[in-house]
Amino acid sequence: MAKTTRTVARKPRAQPKLRAARKVDPVVTEIVRNGVIAVTEEMKTNLMRTAYNIIIYEALDFTTGLFTPRGETISIGIGLPMFIRGMAETVKAKIKHFGAGNIRPGDIYVTNDSYLTGSHLNHVTLTLPIFHKGRLVAFSCCMAHWLDIGGILGGMSTDIFSEGLQIPILKYQDRGAVNATVVDIIRQNVRLPSRAMGDLRAQVTAVKTGERRFLELIERYGRDAVLNSIAAIMDHAEAMARARTRTIPDGVYEAESYMDDDGIDIGQKVPIRVRVVVAGDEMTVDLSEVSKQVRGFYNSGVTTGHACAQVAYKCLTSPTDYPINDGSFRSLKTIVPLGRVVSAVRPAPMRWWMTYPMTIVDTIFKALAPAIPGRVIAGHHADLLASTFHGINNRTSEFFIGSFGPLGGGWGAKMMEDGVSGTVCINDGDTHNSPNEQAEFKFPIVVERYALVPDSGGAGRRRGGLGVERVVRARTNIVVNNQSERAHCRPWGLNGGLDGTGNAVELRIGGQWKSDFPNAKVLVAQLKPGDAFKIRSGGGGGYGNPIERPIEQVRDDVRQGYVTVKSAAELYGVVLDPQTFEVDAAATEKLRAARRSGDGAAADAKSA
Repeated sequence: MAKTTRTVARKPRAQPKLRAARKVDPVVTEIVRNGVIAVTEEMKTNLMRTAYNIIIYEALDFTTGLFTPRGETISIGIGLPMFIRGMAETVKAKIKHFGAGNIRPGDIYVTNDSYLTGSHLNHVTLTLPIFHKGRLVAFSCCMAHWLDIGGILGGMSTDIFSEGLQIPILKYQDRGAVNATVVDIIRQNVRLPSRAMGDLRAQVTAVKTGERRFLELIERYGRDAVLNSIAAIMDHAEAMARARTRTIPDGVYEAESYMDDDGIDIGQKVPIRVRVVVAGDEMTVDLSEVSKQVRGFYNSGVTTGHACAQVAYKCLTSPTDYPINDGSFRSLKTIVPLGRVVSAVRPAPMRWWMTYPMTIVDTIFKALAPAIPGRVIAGHHADLLASTFHGINNRTSEFFIGSFGPLGGGWGAKMMEDGVSGTVCINDGDTHNSPNEQAEFKFPIVVERYALVPDSGGAGRRRGGLGVERVVRARTNIVVNNQSERAHCRPWGLNGGLDGTGNAVELRIGGQWKSDFPNAKVLVAQLKPGDAFKIRSGGGGGYGNPIERPIEQVRDDVRQGYVTVKSAAELYGVVLDPQTFEVDAAATEKLRAARRSGDGAAADAKSA
């Protein structure tokens, strides 16, 4: 894999004119700042407490938000960071569809249009307009993952029509009256209607919570005070993002990586190339050279292309600034031509939409590594590693669809820190993995092993985080689908750090493990009772020369099981007693000296 970066100097641009100062009470503004965060957090809590499916109330595969009457983000309760653009564009599309004059109190709008939300059909979005004394003041919105939306269960889909029920922009509720026809159509097209209807009602609860609490905020502090404070908060977020962008040297930065394949043309790499332009207080992310949309189901809509840039920009310029709002992105420009894997057009399949975007974010960080080495990370495992399985529960004789939440993996090391281990990929942000015990209770499976993988993190002065391995045994006949990526495009190291291990899948059939798959995609695997599947996430890339890692840190890594004795010698040049873990100082110095002089390839722990 090429790891190229090109830098071209540019002159700083003139500073933009400041926005007109707003007359706001700073105390009220801070109360409103925390108030809108509290509203979206309560929306999250109520959704989790009333949802029917584990993917919502445990994995947190959803996002809630408040938006201005024009569809600008006021605050979002993060579950999936990639929803940040999709939700806002969905709100704007609903405004355009119905017309501002036709939006009424008591309305709730619904859609799961993949080419609008940017994601798959499982993500259903509800939007409720908030009125105060007859004036539209905001929108309350919730996008959540439904376990089933119809369509095929396993295998590779090649168009959107095979992936389930497509819901255009419709009124779920019209001035307080529920549209029974819409409900009946949804119920008729899903395999588990009681679960779907339960999650639908939970989302209604979430958006009504947003309405109630936002109106309470207005009643307490006044409509103009709240709305002006929100505008001031956005202006402040813009100013902070611009100030931090100015700390990045002007230039043009490029990098590339790739995806293993699209699940159809096995072994044919899917190129990922990004171009980042920094000029003064503005950044442009150009995704024109990202691969064109593919035949397999790894595409996503154009709002996800823009979200890739927004997620990366937020991490680089204002990772701890809250609430997350549109002001933070006024200084970001994005170029995302239609027809790419993150801007696919109909009828491209979208079922596994979330995989490619996180590698694009990773590659943006890689492009900027030479400019801001202290603010980026090496590559991470960049995949959900979320296998799905279905069958008939032998205890209840009922059909089931099961999955685990995202399997954590290794994140890349930083200049001053080791990478974190067993952490969910960047696309899924605040989502959680699923408790093994809960999955075992709900589904006829047994988790035999769930552990960190030694030596999976890339070696470096700062070590990459470790991947995770989960082994799941079937207790009945089940069909397993695993759609993982980055088996071959391993998480890259930076500044001399080594790559982490890639993602992997194995099957145990009749007591024998099969691991010689061409990638990490195993679809429609038939397992009998006693058979098992193993999912192993990759480790993060390392940062800096491994020989420069302090000897005591290497020894601690070995004692904790993160690095084996063999790898300590081969990769870090540290010789340890395998029983006591005591350092052989003379052998270590000799081995490290050989590595520094360039003879390290011929040296090993034994000869040292």
